[in-house]
Amino acid sequence: MEWRIGQGYDVHAIAEGLTMHLGGVTVSDQIGFVAHSDGDVAIHALCDALLGALALGDIGKHFPDNSDRWKGIDSRILLRQVVGMLAERGWKPGNVDITIALPKIGSFVPAMREVLAADMGIDPDKVSVKATTTERLGFVGRGEGCEVWAIALVVKE
Repeated sequence: MEWRIGQGYDVHAIAEGLTMHLGGVTVSDQIGFVAHSDGDVAIHALCDALLGALALGDIGKHFPDNSDRWKGIDSRILLRQVVGMLAERGWKPGNVDITIALPKIGSFVPAMREVLAADMGIDPDKVSVKATTTERLGFVGRGEGCEVWAIALVVKE
């Protein structure tokens, strides 16, 4: 079996008056991520990890933030398109591991795992989502933004 590993990282600022989408789930309708798309920082990091595994660049290359085509788009659509890019080359996600630095989101993790697994066409037990805090340090600790790390294993079909 042939396999490859990719890593992704993304950051978005938080602002009031937006809806927060994270891992394909609506987390808040009071605050959200400032972004060209819906701002789902977890999916963006995951897309970068999947693309990186096959040296296909990053989501900015495929879905540029200066294009009206992607303005406000649901990031789940981007994830499904990235999985399609892998499939065109004979690859599929094996498993993924995502770490989200943002307080008080642990109750959303099971739903995130289900949604992300469905969008990638894999079992939820192959999707790890972990929430962590920064112990009130830095921009995450001050509530100014969120950062996410993702690692993806892709396997040759």
